[in-house]
Amino acid sequence: MNPVSSRSIRTGIVRLFLAGFLLIPLNFCAPCEDKTDKPALQTNDHVIFLHGMGRTKFSMRKLEIYLSEHGYQTINEGYPSTRSSVEKISDEYFHKMVNQCRENGADKIHIVTHSLGGIVVRQYLQNHLLPKGSRIVMISPPNKGSELADAFRTLIIYKWLYGPAGQVLGTAPESLPNSLKLIKGEIGVITGNSTMNPFYSWLIPGDDDGKVSVARAKLEEMSDFLVVPSSHSFIMRHPEVLRQVIVFLENGKFEHKI
Repeated sequence: MNPVSSRSIRTGIVRLFLAGFLLIPLNFCAPCEDKTDKPALQTNDHVIFLHGMGRTKFSMRKLEIYLSEHGYQTINEGYPSTRSSVEKISDEYFHKMVNQCRENGADKIHIVTHSLGGIVVRQYLQNHLLPKGSRIVMISPPNKGSELADAFRTLIIYKWLYGPAGQVLGTAPESLPNSLKLIKGEIGVITGNSTMNPFYSWLIPGDDDGKVSVARAKLEEMSDFLVVPSSHSFIMRHPEVLRQVIVFLENGKFEHKI
C-alpha cells in the first residue's frame, strides 16, 4: 500500500472518533500539587496569560495564582478563540491587555501562553514591541502548524468548534504559523511528549503531546527549549512547568537537568 493511501485510511479511522474526542469538555483540568515555597517578592513586572483554542482564562488560573504568589502583577483575560481570527484577537483583545499593563506603569510585560496563545503573540509582535527586558514563555505552541488542522479543517464539526483560527494552523508553508516573520525578544518554549489521545498521535510524526509534535513546537528565534512528560490539555498545570516558567522569567533560560 502506498504512503498516500495509508495516510488516507488512518485519517478516515481517526475521523470516526473525532466527534467524540472533540466534544469532551474543553475546560476540564486535572489537579496538580504545588509544594514550591512562595517568596514574599513584589515587583512591577506584569505577566499576561493567553489561553489556548477552545479554552477560557480558567485554564490558566493555576499559573496565574502561582506567579501572583511569586510577586508578579498578572492579567488573565479570556478571548473568543473559536469565533475570531488570530489577527482580530491580536489587534483587539491582546492589544488591550498590553495597554492595561502600560497604563499600570509596568516595568516589563512578560507573556505566558498556551497553544494558540503563542501564535497570537507572534502575530502581535509583527508590528509591536514589548518593553526592554520582557520575556515570553510559550507552552505547547503550534509554531510550525499542526497535522491535526491539516486532517480535520474541512470537517463541519471542526469548523463549528474552532472557527476561523482553526483554519489557519496547518503545516503548509503558507499557513499562518509558517508565514509569520521572526520576532524579537527572549522566548522560551515548553512542550510535552505524553499523549492522552493515541488516535491524534497516530497522525502526528515523532513525539507529541496529543495535539502538537515536539518538533513543530520549536521556534527558530527561541532562546531555550524544554520538553516535559505531559499532555497538551494539562501541561499548563504541570508542577515542573509552573516552576520553569518562573525560572525563565527570572533568568531568560530554563533549568536543565544534567
